[in-house]
Amino acid sequence: MYKEDKPPVAVDEPDLSGTYTAADYLQWKMEEMVELIRGKIFKMTPAPSSDHQRISVKLSGIFDRHFQEKKCEVFTAPFDVYLIKEGEGHTQTKNIVEPDLCVICNPEKIKKFGCMGAPDLIVEIVSPSTAQKDQKDKFELYEEYGVREYWLVYPEGRSVIVNTLKNGKYRPARPVTEAEKLQSVIFPELEVVLKVVFKDLGE
Repeated sequence: MYKEDKPPVAVDEPDLSGTYTAADYLQWKMEEMVELIRGKIFKMTPAPSSDHQRISVKLSGIFDRHFQEKKCEVFTAPFDVYLIKEGEGHTQTKNIVEPDLCVICNPEKIKKFGCMGAPDLIVEIVSPSTAQKDQKDKFELYEEYGVREYWLVYPEGRSVIVNTLKNGKYRPARPVTEAEKLQSVIFPELEVVLKVVFKDLGE
């Protein structure tokens, strides 16, 4: 039985140097959003830039149309994803992330409080303030927990790197630029015209 909502328990802001689990996370009443990565608190950056939001809206629209008649569902941040290992309950995990965009094809993973387990595909839109977390911390975490495909979207470079999981390790493809069409590896019918995604940036 899963606890479907965060309990209304007021807790002082936790010590950022501490190590925590989801059981702690569920008790926090913090004004700002945080992620939990290997038990450490990562505060979310200030409100996303307009370019970040443009890309997020366009990709989510493309994904939503593609998966509309399929069993997979598309979710955008804020959306709690509990990364768990076999036999581990969601309150025990030390990893709760807020992907910019994710696709989940196993309906049993989708709970009222978020996703319990690895999504099939995750997209992170990289900014200078999130580059370390997206390219290293989350890269290693998603690889370890079996996210089958991980897209890193670079607004400034107007490009995308698709990382596909093979034999437990990510294999990055070459960057796909705005003049090209991007094709998912695990969802071959999913094609994205990047010129459309990156249109109007920086205005």
